[in-house]
Amino acid sequence: MSNVSLDSIFETLREAQTRLALETRLAKDRALRSVMNSINASRAEMLRANGADVDAARSAGVKEALVDRLLLNEERIDAVIRGIDTVVRQEDPIGRVRGWTLPNGLLIEETTVPLGVAAIIYESRPNVTADAFCLAYKAGCAILLRGSSAALESNRAIVKAIKEGLGAGGGIPEAAALAESGSRDEVDLILAARGKIDVVLPRGGRELIRWVVENARIPVIETGEGNCHIYVEAGADMAKAADIIENAKIQKPGACNAVETVLVRRDAAAELMPLLAERLAGRVELRCDAASKAAAGAPPGLILKDALESDWETEFLDYILAVKVVDSLDEAVEHINRYGTKHSEAILTRDMEAADSFCRRVDAACVYVNASTRFTDGGEFGFGAELGISTQKFHARGPMGLEALTTIKYRIRGSGQIRML
Repeated sequence: MSNVSLDSIFETLREAQTRLALETRLAKDRALRSVMNSINASRAEMLRANGADVDAARSAGVKEALVDRLLLNEERIDAVIRGIDTVVRQEDPIGRVRGWTLPNGLLIEETTVPLGVAAIIYESRPNVTADAFCLAYKAGCAILLRGSSAALESNRAIVKAIKEGLGAGGGIPEAAALAESGSRDEVDLILAARGKIDVVLPRGGRELIRWVVENARIPVIETGEGNCHIYVEAGADMAKAADIIENAKIQKPGACNAVETVLVRRDAAAELMPLLAERLAGRVELRCDAASKAAAGAPPGLILKDALESDWETEFLDYILAVKVVDSLDEAVEHINRYGTKHSEAILTRDMEAADSFCRRVDAACVYVNASTRFTDGGEFGFGAELGISTQKFHARGPMGLEALTTIKYRIRGSGQIRML
């Protein structure tokens, strides 16, 4: 895609956003319901397009955990529609007012307004196309959708359905655009679009996020990779611990909220490791330190390897789990804060003082007590959809819903006041 054509898209998005910012909640919700109907009516076209992307990925040797990220099916389309419906049912985040009067009689009103024109740069997951669009639209933001070339046909079909739905529902079809050249130059032009794009959100692996953060000349809401941990204390319910770890690793290993490392308190290893080894044998490769390896035993089918230093910092996105024995809560927290990515961390324990200490000391967007890390998700949090999981500490953190695409404007009402000092 040429610079000229991208500039044209930027201009169209900017003009559309000025109109969208003035739309009422009723108008926005009506347009989004029409998009839901359009997506529902376009299932066959979207599934055909997605089938082409999935076939191409498998032919290229992409591992199945990542192919699963790319896959659309009837159930996932249903989930997309439910997500939009949840967004429709949420309060409009725009136009909320908080006011106060100064001693000089000036009335200060703090009002929520749209961030403006957003761009999201993301990998695989075609559902992100619909999720990001519906959140942006409800928040009064136009959006440039730049998915990966691996999902190009799927994204084209989804954006086509979105635009048709907006047109049929009296919405603003120009408020959404797909950047589809697939070239790195296209990303660079987006990142340099000062005055044209107000915010960019990278969503994907470490290399993509790092490239965007290091090269953007426009504001970035940084999402992060998910090197997530579960720490198991002695006295925890070990049967439940095995269930939680199994779920966090196997339910969707290619997700950023899947567990990648289990830390086991030394006095819990003898009880937990045989249960965990038996549960994961033939399904997950364990990369263990010496102590956890010795405690695991040798159930049939178990793949057990010695952990390397690099395993502690790796987001595997695969059926691989690193395991390490630690001597204390302090050591677990130190390990997590050193190797974690500030995404999602969990402690399994019956000691609520230890749980409270863990939650206060671990530096992460989401911290769990006795639950799977797989719940870090906008849909699970009740947002309907998400823009991504923010691991930064400014403006937005954790699963990002409507609020992440809003900012503040101050309106000051006076009656002739002038400043004397």
